[in-house]
Amino acid sequence: MRRDGALRRLTVDDGTVWLWNVRRRHRHPDCRTVLGLRRADSPRAVLRLVFREEPGRAVAGFTMGRHEVLAVGGGWLNLDEPGVVRRFLDAAVARGLVPAANGVREEDGWPLFDALTADTSRPPGS
Repeated sequence: MRRDGALRRLTVDDGTVWLWNVRRRHRHPDCRTVLGLRRADSPRAVLRLVFREEPGRAVAGFTMGRHEVLAVGGGWLNLDEPGVVRRFLDAAVARGLVPAANGVREEDGWPLFDALTADTSRPPGS
């Protein structure tokens, strides 16, 4: 099992290398799962997609996989899968969420989750 928060590499079509990690934060009552994304050539410009538990939404825990997020009646995604991370990255870039300059930008990950799980042309969890 991979250590929580360990950086992983993802190379996209144009050859750009991205670094990403997933962390589970257990600070009750604010439990959350965070997907961190940054370009390898700009490691101080970080996008954090934050998934907080809320009504109808669940983040990884006792009854789920390590880094899964789900919406009741609305699908689930495993943030440990590079293909899923790539889909989040593509959606974040398309929406202009990735910071160009040094700094950390935190965004609610649920709107991207909703967009990705609404795509019925892909199998669940991919």
